[in-house]
Amino acid sequence: MSHVLHLAAPQDLDRLMPMVQAYHEAEGIDVSDEHRRAALEPLLEGSPHGAVWFIGPKMSPVGYVAVSFGWSIELGGMDGFIDEIWVREKVRGRGMGTEALHLLLKTLKESGLRAMHLEMAENNPAERLYRRAGFRRRDFALMTWVA
Repeated sequence: MSHVLHLAAPQDLDRLMPMVQAYHEAEGIDVSDEHRRAALEPLLEGSPHGAVWFIGPKMSPVGYVAVSFGWSIELGGMDGFIDEIWVREKVRGRGMGTEALHLLLKTLKESGLRAMHLEMAENNPAERLYRRAGFRRRDFALMTWVA
């Protein structure tokens, strides 16, 4: 895709797991490694429901972005949801996340994506990055049912 965004594959699971764990710890998401592994493996194996990309150099990535895919009648076709995006704290603010996000949106649009969604907490400093990429708040709240 580029020098800053690389599709993760099954052999990348062990390299990805610590990043996902760091994101979960920062966000207060309390799940086990087994839970993370079971959620990531299908995405790395080519599930049509989503994918994970590493952010940064291929040999030493500094983050990741996980996207799930769905369908929207309202928006006219395939949509995506940025489920998780994380960049190591020590390299934040250098533009790699911004570059990766712009490239991801451009590439997925060229593949037929009609819209991308994400959720974030109020006062999240990353909101500036998302707004610059073209994301806008909508006038409704996300509600979730968990099995």
